[in-house]
Amino acid sequence: MILFVNDIPVRIYKVDETPYAGHFTHSIDASKELITQAKLNHHVWVKNVKEAELDLLFTFLNAKVPFGLLSLHISATDYARVKTYLRSKFSIIKAAGGLVRKKDKFLMIYRMKKWDLPKGKKEKGERYKQTAVREVEEECNISVKIGPKICTTWHTYTMNRKAMLKKTRWYVMDLTDDSKMKPAGQEDIEELRWMNPKEVYHALEHSYKSIRYVFERYYELAELKAV
Repeated sequence: MILFVNDIPVRIYKVDETPYAGHFTHSIDASKELITQAKLNHHVWVKNVKEAELDLLFTFLNAKVPFGLLSLHISATDYARVKTYLRSKFSIIKAAGGLVRKKDKFLMIYRMKKWDLPKGKKEKGERYKQTAVREVEEECNISVKIGPKICTTWHTYTMNRKAMLKKTRWYVMDLTDDSKMKPAGQEDIEELRWMNPKEVYHALEHSYKSIRYVFERYYELAELKAV
């Protein structure tokens, strides 16, 4: 499970899973030492995490004082229990979106001073794929054909002083018609742009880490398919 807290990627692993050696700079064993904010620097792996340690980590992640944490890897003593506990602390919002392809280019939207991908909330009775297509078509005024799922992301935010956790399923899509393409101004979208991979690379420097993760998973899946 991967979620993004204040745009910091947080991965939660099952007991039999561990992060790749190159993905963390140092580790903390929560069963043997105290977790402090000073220890959360760069890329950190925290082992043997229970509910109390999870609360402490989220307190640090949500602190207004900036610190040097770039990514956090958490190994839970009981993955299912920690995941259930985590969900109980938030109101869950379900959403879906798409990575739209036009030959060798990808569609990105510019919203709230960030490059993003089209997505939106799931309506009652909808399936995730239906939500993804509807939101892409409404936000960009294009027609698409949906393909396979890329990944699921989770990210936290606060709305009306309530802690929210948005679950978003992402799908590959292929363009079928963009002759009337225009940004949905009512959704605060200022610009739509088809980008080649090099342009996407630079746009992701002014995007969210969750969006970068969607592209990373897309390229990983494309490589596996090519083998």
